[in-house]
Amino acid sequence: MPLVIDPFGDRAWRARLPEGYDVTSRRRLLEALRALPRIVDAVVSERHAMVVLEPGFSLESVHDAVAEAVARADPARSPEQGGSEPSDQVHAHADVEPRHHDVEVRYDGADLVEVAEASGLSPGEVVALHAECTYEVAMMGFLPGFAYLRALHPRLVLPRRATPRARVPALSLAIAGPYTGIYPFASPGGWHLLGVAVGFVPFDAQRGAAMALGDRVRFVPEVARP
Repeated sequence: MPLVIDPFGDRAWRARLPEGYDVTSRRRLLEALRALPRIVDAVVSERHAMVVLEPGFSLESVHDAVAEAVARADPARSPEQGGSEPSDQVHAHADVEPRHHDVEVRYDGADLVEVAEASGLSPGEVVALHAECTYEVAMMGFLPGFAYLRALHPRLVLPRRATPRARVPALSLAIAGPYTGIYPFASPGGWHLLGVAVGFVPFDAQRGAAMALGDRVRFVPEVARP
């Protein structure tokens, strides 16, 4: 599949990732893009990568570097094509083992009963299915610290709400499509609310996002306390 890379406004490139990019390759790509000169932001999703340039530089000045980074991180490339290992500049960061997060959840969300009815389950079964999975951070976005977590049980895969809420409370745990995630801040949102994360801070102004691409997450139902 030929590499497709297009302008995204006047200060950004967006590249369509070739088929076969796994989360390890995308972690390496993210670090490689962040290490490029003149780049102020880089985002890697499951299908695309985007970089934003510093003001005052032309898009053409980094086009080749972005294209090379995407191509080198492609797991389908052979060693002779330069696809087996990331550069030394990013190797130390990209090969750090993904972290594991256990997040306590109070499963009392406003949509728990509705999700149960739509899934043909009881609320308790919804909680059990949601909490039995180990999730993987597939991408970051939407809000600072918002992690799109994959591995949702197929019985819980539902489309977004027909009418989004004007305000979803901070730390709400929700599902939509194949993803689950925690709202770091109060915001509008159209996902189904299952509960609230307890004692977990998805984003801190000093430390940044608590989760990163490739991290693993388990949700632990809150134990009732006397």
